[in-house]
Amino acid sequence: MGDFESLSEATSGAIGSLLSTTILYPLDTCKTKYQAEVRAHGQRRYRHLSDVLWEAISNGQFLSLYQGLGTKNLQSFISQFVYFYGYSYFKRWYLEKSGSKKIGTKANLLVAAAAGACTAIATQPLDTASSRMQTSAFGKSKGLWDTLTEGDWSNAFDGLGISLLLTSNPAIQYTVFDQLKLKLLKGNQASLSAFTAFLLGALSKSIATCLTYPAIRCKVMIQAAEADANNHDDNDDDDAEKKKKAKRKASKTLSGVVFAIWRKEGVTGFFKGLHAQILKTVLSSALLLMIKEKIAATTWVVLLAIRRSLLGQYGRLKSA
Repeated sequence: MGDFESLSEATSGAIGSLLSTTILYPLDTCKTKYQAEVRAHGQRRYRHLSDVLWEAISNGQFLSLYQGLGTKNLQSFISQFVYFYGYSYFKRWYLEKSGSKKIGTKANLLVAAAAGACTAIATQPLDTASSRMQTSAFGKSKGLWDTLTEGDWSNAFDGLGISLLLTSNPAIQYTVFDQLKLKLLKGNQASLSAFTAFLLGALSKSIATCLTYPAIRCKVMIQAAEADANNHDDNDDDDAEKKKKAKRKASKTLSGVVFAIWRKEGVTGFFKGLHAQILKTVLSSALLLMIKEKIAATTWVVLLAIRRSLLGQYGRLKSA
């Protein structure tokens, strides 16, 4: 029954993630393109988040705000399924081994970090591909396979180190959410109201985002599509092309990104787009947790019905 509980948690979490990702995807695309640009203030193409939206609209490319949606949904669904399954599984394992009835804050952080690490490793190629698609020029995004095979397979894992570091983000978020949820639930109340779940999700994600934002921006820049990938001169000689590739490779390292931000934008550059990140991630996480809370019971009933049906068919086949 414990594994079935983990499966139910994972399924409801994945469905919630799928819906919230789709609803907020245009905002996510604008946010990602805004974060990926690193230029001195006077040379910026996007001075405000809304500039990305107006560029798409003025060029008749509004639908391009959805480029990479399929990949993002696939990554989001798998990511949340793996995370919620791992989180539920590790949490239950800890309680069984420790003999405790509830998990403390420190243990909860470790459990969430372990689940996040498994998630990052399993979904990094899809995460990288979706970022490249979103930061490509409007209307020029490639398909999933072409995006993943642009370079060697190691490029598909660009930003993995930072992704592992950022496991602290959901660890902080879900720990805050769970602890506040335990304090708010009273008596036989089984779940939070949709509005309360929304508020707790927003608060917990805001705290996590503010603490980890510099790493988030560095990750976006490492994974972003090359701005000049489609604008190079075909007459460049081999040496010039090799120098360009070496320069691009250096710019995709953590040290290269940190240096670029520091040199062109200063300390405040590490927080460029923080408001956009909070707006998107808070809404996304709040919607995810709200949807998950509301469909958890239904998901349990549906999966239980499917399980009974399969067991019944297996029993009939065995008796036959």
